[in-house]
Amino acid sequence: MKKQRILFSALLCVAVISLSITAKTARPHVFYHENVLGTSFSIKVISASPAAAEKAEAAALAEINRNAQLLSTYNPNSEVSQWLKTAHTPTRVSPELFAVLNLFDQWRGRTNGALDASAEVISRLWKASAKENRVPTEAEIAAAIAAIQQPHWQLNATAQTATHLSNAPLILNSFVKSYIINRATEAALAVAKVDAVVVNIGGDLVVRGALTEAVDIADPLSDAENSDAIARLLVRDRAVATSGNYRRGVNIGDRWYSHIVDPRTGLPVDHVISSTVVAPNATDAGALATAFSVLTPQESLALAASLPGVECLLLTKDGQRLTSKGWSALEVATKATPVTSAAGPVAPTVQAWDASMELVVSFELANINAGGYRRPYVAVWIEDKDRFPVRTLALWYQKPRWLPDLKAWSRADRIRSMAEGTDLTRSVSSATRSPGKYTVKWDGKDNQGKPVKPGKYTVYIEAAREHGTYQLMRQEMDFNGAAKQANLAGNAEVAVASLDYHKKGR
Repeated sequence: MKKQRILFSALLCVAVISLSITAKTARPHVFYHENVLGTSFSIKVISASPAAAEKAEAAALAEINRNAQLLSTYNPNSEVSQWLKTAHTPTRVSPELFAVLNLFDQWRGRTNGALDASAEVISRLWKASAKENRVPTEAEIAAAIAAIQQPHWQLNATAQTATHLSNAPLILNSFVKSYIINRATEAALAVAKVDAVVVNIGGDLVVRGALTEAVDIADPLSDAENSDAIARLLVRDRAVATSGNYRRGVNIGDRWYSHIVDPRTGLPVDHVISSTVVAPNATDAGALATAFSVLTPQESLALAASLPGVECLLLTKDGQRLTSKGWSALEVATKATPVTSAAGPVAPTVQAWDASMELVVSFELANINAGGYRRPYVAVWIEDKDRFPVRTLALWYQKPRWLPDLKAWSRADRIRSMAEGTDLTRSVSSATRSPGKYTVKWDGKDNQGKPVKPGKYTVYIEAAREHGTYQLMRQEMDFNGAAKQANLAGNAEVAVASLDYHKKGR
């Protein structure tokens, strides 16, 4: 009996120690918001304390709002907007505004003029010409270049003053977003009991603390949130930024022109469709990602090689994939190699999904006008005629304990988990598009990557907000190889949604 008591006591101690360790184990807490600096925002906080994670989220948002009040040219009452109204008068400015203006001066020199705050002169010229369905004249372009080449400000570090010298429109976005990401990350990491932080604003991100983060690089030729990544990186204590000409631009006649312009020539540039930079901090990464969309690939690779801790990936218009010398050390495989039997692949015994077709699910979240709007939990998935969930296309959530609020998806996932033995809740899709508008695709494969049979399936879009509304949208569609579309009525969480089953590459 005494031995049994000793054994029981020992087991009890082990259990208590185990529970204590489990209770203190840090885990990720992910928060999503819309319309932060005009785009989507996410923060991943590694902490054993949910309360600390929420404090870190609040600290990051507060720092973003504080800096936006100083640096946003879209806010007429911001410090920079008020400073732009001055002319030829030394004006004492905040350390934040001084730092951003100084960064522009530094990187304008390093990039040989490829980065310039007054590039907005050219952007406005091309937008105005597009409204008249014409390209700018040589004289208009020459005048724009002349306006850019004049000095726009003069800094006095001793007095911390900035003198506004020109009347050219200035847009500081190239550095403002990156600068604010740095500051928001620092604010979140400074919260007690926070081990690591990942801050992502509009697809540019910073990883800080005791964490190695897997970062997927988006395919510039696909708008879908769940498209296969062109690369996957392992990042620790570094920043990642991507720039490209594939999202915005203008149409003139039958030609599309990128929104990215070369301040030195006055022309839009499209030779690099995507540039991704890994750097020690967000301002360097953001500056270089933008500059590498303007410079020639050879100039970009040479500049990257001259800067410590900087690596890059360039995708060119003609299909080249160019990387810096140390890029491969960061990259990991994104897909497992298919395994086949010694006899080779087994021929399918049933008719499979038409591989030339795909489904595009587009939807827009409602009520995103308020800055810092917290995104609802969202699940998008496909069920077959037997109500078996064959594929989850998107799952966005913040706190695992609220996942059951996605009632239909939770039911479906329990069924799928029992059948497949996998747990999709370990993966969280992050937003990198314009706020509120999203697209996901279905290629006719199940969660294990196997093609499904053609026939009728139901598409579900479910949204739930903490202490808020619950909405479920569903639409059956026959995936038989014939193109078709469907529009779904909006609700309190999803303003509009549509399904488009069509040929790939359309």
